[in-house]
Amino acid sequence: MIFNLIVSTYRHRELDAQNELHFILKMFGDHHPTSQVTNVSGLLTARTTLDPFQVIERVKGLIHEEPWNVRFILRMIPIEISFFINGIHPIMEAATKLSSKMHPSDTFRITVERRATAMTSSELISNLGSTFTNIVDLENPHWTVLVEIIGKIGGVSIVRPYDIFSAIRESRIEV
Repeated sequence: MIFNLIVSTYRHRELDAQNELHFILKMFGDHHPTSQVTNVSGLLTARTTLDPFQVIERVKGLIHEEPWNVRFILRMIPIEISFFINGIHPIMEAATKLSSKMHPSDTFRITVERRATAMTSSELISNLGSTFTNIVDLENPHWTVLVEIIGKIGGVSIVRPYDIFSAIRESRIEV
């Protein structure tokens, strides 16, 4: 399934998280969300017709207004381009397409989350690094080039730190 959200939950609570996600997405206006429990424990992929970045912003608001509606979703990551993995080429192509989000003076880092794959992070980072002319800042970058690989599927996003939803982090923020 081609997806635009990655959702993590507790182990063995994937179906609860899936039901919660569908409820939330329907509440936000997506009447036909789809999702799939992956072969990685605690991980789902989802497809929504809504902008995944806006979904995450709205979930952040929801956790402060109606926290009982977000019990099983731990993290949500927006994915801008997803694809089936057949080598490094689709990853490089996706990163190149998205690179225009960054201004030439912006800094970046590359983060690779790989699960159930033989591809190495160092191989991906060294190849992807050559795609960008921006300066690398591992500690406090303007942008993170996020590569997510789950078995034979993958996704790439260029995100800022606040673009990723974390229930734990949000529960610590006072409104």
